[in-house]
Amino acid sequence: MIDTEALRAQPELTGESVVLTQLDETYFETAWKALQDPETTRLTGTHTKFTPEQIRTWLAGRTGLGDRADYAIVRRADRVHVGDLALNDVDEDNRSAAFRIALNGPEFLGKGYGTEATRLVLDYAFDVVGLHRVSLEVFDYNPRAQRAYEKAGFVREGLQREALWWDGEWHDVVTMAVLKTDPRP
Repeated sequence: MIDTEALRAQPELTGESVVLTQLDETYFETAWKALQDPETTRLTGTHTKFTPEQIRTWLAGRTGLGDRADYAIVRRADRVHVGDLALNDVDEDNRSAAFRIALNGPEFLGKGYGTEATRLVLDYAFDVVGLHRVSLEVFDYNPRAQRAYEKAGFVREGLQREALWWDGEWHDVVTMAVLKTDPRP
């Protein structure tokens, strides 16, 4: 059984360079700016065009949920919002969840923020929430993310051929997962 109260309480998680804190409407400005960046939408495969009100409403509904955890990733040194991540699609019976992460722009890539944030949330998922498996999907045109996920312990499990239509081309979706019993880097 997993601890859904741990998901509801969603404690702050602190690493060497990032802090994971509850994602909420206070992060609207940087979240909205990231959603306007074509590279961010390409890396996340987001076709939907959101309105500011949709984003404000979604952010306001992130707290106290027992079936997911949504975190803002902030740089520890100055509390700059560098991205967000989520454990979602929690399956209590099978002690599993999906994972997603997005950084807020190219100025935050290649600095280790994503890898550290991923490791922090995996420790929380396995050691506090009690999950056994965390999985994700990443697009074939994002090898940087695939390497970061591997550094955090994810293993490539499969390929969904031509599952994303982007800019007039089909792209494969790589599926990856990490188990509680896998060695953690």
